[in-house]
Amino acid sequence: MDRAYEDNETRQLALDFGFIPVVPPKCNRLQPWQYDKAIYRKRNEIERLFRRLKGFRRIFSRFDKLDVVFLAFVHFALIVEALR
Repeated sequence: MDRAYEDNETRQLALDFGFIPVVPPKCNRLQPWQYDKAIYRKRNEIERLFRRLKGFRRIFSRFDKLDVVFLAFVHFALIVEALR
């Protein structure tokens, strides 16, 4: 769930599916809700990691045909990102 989809219906649908929405409300919302800032920060870190992984052309275009080779390169890309 993102701030663009933060209306009451979408939030209730996420809760019905068993998800815990961690997106903060918009600043102009009349009845804002509480959210866990630590979980939101972790979610943001994971989103940024996936964005950086998309920078590896071999990952986003899925050149490798074998799952083992693809997974090995994902591990390699994660190591490269960890060393930055």
